Amino acid sequence: MATTFGAVKFCLVVLCLWNFLPPCQGKLNWHEYGYPFIKKASSFSSPSISTTSLNNAYDYIILGGGTAGCPLAATLSQNFSVLLLERGGVPFSNPNVTFLSNFHITLADTSPSSASQYFISTDGVLNARARVLGGGSSINAGFYTRASTRFIEKVGWDAKLVNESYPWVEKQIVHRPKFSGYQRAVRESLLDSGVSPFNGFTYDHIYGTKVGGTIFDRFGRRHTAAELLATANPDKLTVLIYATVQKIVFDTKGEKPRAVGVIFQDENGKQHEAVLGNDKHSEVIVSTGALGTPQMLMLSGIGPKAELQKLNISVVLDNPFVGKGMVDNPMNTIYVPSNRPVKQSLIQTVGITKKGVFIEASSGFSQSNSSIHCHHGILSAEIGQLSTIPPKQRSIEAVKAFIKNKRDVPIEAFRGGFILSKVANAWSVGDLKLVNTNVEDNPAVTFNYFSHPYDLQRCVEGIRLVIKVVQSEHFTNYTKCKRKTTEDLLDLSLKANVNLIPKHANDTKSLEQFCKDTVITIWHYHGGCHVGKVVSPEHMVLGVERLRVVDGSTFSESPGTNPQATVMMMGRYMGVKILRHRLGKLAGI
Repeated sequence: MATTFGAVKFCLVVLCLWNFLPPCQGKLNWHEYGYPFIKKASSFSSPSISTTSLNNAYDYIILGGGTAGCPLAATLSQNFSVLLLERGGVPFSNPNVTFLSNFHITLADTSPSSASQYFISTDGVLNARARVLGGGSSINAGFYTRASTRFIEKVGWDAKLVNESYPWVEKQIVHRPKFSGYQRAVRESLLDSGVSPFNGFTYDHIYGTKVGGTIFDRFGRRHTAAELLATANPDKLTVLIYATVQKIVFDTKGEKPRAVGVIFQDENGKQHEAVLGNDKHSEVIVSTGALGTPQMLMLSGIGPKAELQKLNISVVLDNPFVGKGMVDNPMNTIYVPSNRPVKQSLIQTVGITKKGVFIEASSGFSQSNSSIHCHHGILSAEIGQLSTIPPKQRSIEAVKAFIKNKRDVPIEAFRGGFILSKVANAWSVGDLKLVNTNVEDNPAVTFNYFSHPYDLQRCVEGIRLVIKVVQSEHFTNYTKCKRKTTEDLLDLSLKANVNLIPKHANDTKSLEQFCKDTVITIWHYHGGCHVGKVVSPEHMVLGVERLRVVDGSTFSESPGTNPQATVMMMGRYMGVKILRHRLGKLAGI
């Protein structure tokens, strides 16, 4: 996929990197991996856990250099030695990550070296998890919006510190979007459809229509959570890339199991041990996401006893709630045809309704020569849905065969964009289970989309609202298309929404059937390590010592219309809380 970039674009990538790498590193600013403290895992000098001295131990070992892990590591390194372990590479030199125009290409890349690791839920919906420093912020649609005040109150966070932690993120990597004509049509149509008032440009989660922030700058370059490492203390932080953690190591001799270190594998397949210092405040902190964290806990012996024993995993702590409460917010879309070329845009405008659905839009990702016959934006079969295909037919081979066949699809079939409807705070719940003991393989995850009737009811309401938006004069004036009937729009969406799902005869008659057959993900899955069941309100893992979880696996709902702002804020927030608890006023923050 990178073959579409010639020498000129490669030079542009280098110039972009030179410009946006933070100046605080001084003469060490330019480095092979962006920062002097980022190194390959194979460079690690591994002591034995039994012979560890204070010189080669860490105060904090963070598993996962993602959306939460990077700000957490940067914050903790102000006062303590931190080892951050990331299984992927860096985002800085990857054009598919860096440029907004290539957003869909990374998601459609299923190669072992991709920054995006696909997984297919047992429901049959294709999804993605990050495999790169910066985590989800390196592969997502970039929309930045804060959580609601209700969410902050519900999770019991300190509102004052929350309101200090969001700006810490925003001043470093968040931008005001370069507003497109397509997004302007969405805004006006939402207002005409009753999603009011217009709240202007704001990060806040407010009912009505608004324009949110983005981590893409005005040149279309992505700025990820990895850049938050610019604020780290380079003398106290070590970041290892291509470091795949195998398991957490525990001392089980005491009253409670105590985390003492981790075992990880480098890019050459060699195993290493990283060790915590002897201070009682030292911790292993897991920030590997809603799939990675429950998987890591189970591989390390914390989880449902019977499930662990089936895979011959030594049980450190029997906790039946690990991997439970998995939720993904279902998304459905309506295709918007256009008689004019549409510029690429990701989420900028959002309608926040009191009915429990959010309306967003994207456009133009089928326009580029590199993708028109290969990828169809976020609705691609490669990254879309296979929900009604029989399980035995759900395979990557089937997807590859379809990719080959759809090269003959006319360009005109995909000119335009999509209006998205996301069900907020989904009530349908699933679970996650190990399929083997290989950490690099995806666990089996079930989301049970629309198993709760309230979710299906809200999906129908969302689709009705989307149709109203598309049929408004603002959209017909913009697209230069005649107003289409509801049945026409649903039929167009079923055809343009290229996937392997058999079409039901009543899809254009029954909105319920349309919802079920065209459900895809918006990548906002969460759960698996809920507060009160797996972790304490301070996010310490219950029943063991010196082990904490800081990521979206602890959420019972996805914050705001997009969780990345809150997850990044959470990394900063928890880092400050930890420092203040350990040092008091001496923390200095």
